[in-house]
Amino acid sequence: MAAIDGLPPLRDVIARHGLDARKALGQNFLLDLNLTQKIARTAGPLEGVTVFEVGPGPGGLTRAILSLGAKKVIAVERDARCLPALAEIADHYPGRLEVIEGDALKTDFEAMAPEGPVKIIANLPYNVGTQLLINWLLPRTWPPFWQSLTLMFQREVGLRIVADESDDHYGRLGVLCGWRADAHMAFDVPPQAFTPPPKVTSSVVHLVPRPQPLPCDVEKLERVTQAAFGQRRKMLRQSLKSLGGEALLAKAEIDSARRAETLSVEEFCRIANLL
Repeated sequence: MAAIDGLPPLRDVIARHGLDARKALGQNFLLDLNLTQKIARTAGPLEGVTVFEVGPGPGGLTRAILSLGAKKVIAVERDARCLPALAEIADHYPGRLEVIEGDALKTDFEAMAPEGPVKIIANLPYNVGTQLLINWLLPRTWPPFWQSLTLMFQREVGLRIVADESDDHYGRLGVLCGWRADAHMAFDVPPQAFTPPPKVTSSVVHLVPRPQPLPCDVEKLERVTQAAFGQRRKMLRQSLKSLGGEALLAKAEIDSARRAETLSVEEFCRIANLL
């Protein structure tokens, strides 16, 4: 499994640096380099592309991205214990790996984006993955600074990301993702692929930004979806009562007896635009 780049197997790297995955950091290390290459390939061609990665850990996915020809990887890692292992990768790929020690939730990725194409590829820490996705979907300008997002989540979260009104997993996250991006599930990753194995299956999700999302104010859209899905089993006339209820829905030409999970992204945007 070291054949992709001539560097040592990840198990050896982890043992040598004493790296145990820490639950508090949402860490589960992915050691199969064939699998990390599959994730990287899901992002499409990487030649000439700058890739942002979050939580590289010992660098399995980092190595795959670099071996497939990425121009540069900018990796944000909160765990200082991983930095020496990442430094070895940086030495093997001179000038192509920049590691930033810090909290990804506090990192301004848009400000760091260089000229040229940017993709984000990451096996996201479970405890911050959803918030990072939302941050990337709501940048200051649109189209965004990234060409695509190729991200690993718990399967349950992945299903929510790609869901629409025909799906039981549909909710606020599905509305936001469906508004701003075209998202699909690429493939599942079983627990035994990780060290330590998580209790759930993971999924790789690929998102491409919509060039022209429906015109809508994101703060209003969030208010509507929060109210509607906060009481998702109630009819809209009740769940949206604080925002205008019957009158608002009448203006939007939407039956007030419907429930949140039956509304399309377009209908949610229509309601938000009338607030």
